[in-house]
Amino acid sequence: MNEVFDQATDFLNAVFKAAGFDLRTKALETEGGAVLDIDGEDVPFLRGEGGELLDALEVLVNQAFTRSLPHPEHITCDAGGYRATRELELRAMARHAAERVRATGVPFSFGPMSPNERRVIHLALANDEVVHTESVGEGNLRRLRVSLKPSN
Repeated sequence: MNEVFDQATDFLNAVFKAAGFDLRTKALETEGGAVLDIDGEDVPFLRGEGGELLDALEVLVNQAFTRSLPHPEHITCDAGGYRATRELELRAMARHAAERVRATGVPFSFGPMSPNERRVIHLALANDEVVHTESVGEGNLRRLRVSLKPSN
């Protein structure tokens, strides 16, 4: 296992212990970096509010530990399979939005999303022959819009 991933794991475990959370982290090396898999009684706390705390931990860990990793390796934080579940939800949302746009011709805009969430929807609809996706807005207000492809 990569030493950086071990350091990130130790860091999160120390934070959880100091905060009094019943959470434990283990690193699982992946093709693009690592997943820090978090388990314990307090996992629902990390998954609440759309996984905002989990996302914040991921940003913190990446800022602190990935500088010494080869680009584009990345550390993902997951808790109780949240990331996989959320990806399935986003793909379903993408299909629903595409069906709605096809039926009405009216563009559909999602609420503000993280870059990772927008990416899932972009990829889910990338091969659609009728609709296309684009990210609009700036910063934390950046959102994804699904609309009909222009006629040629």
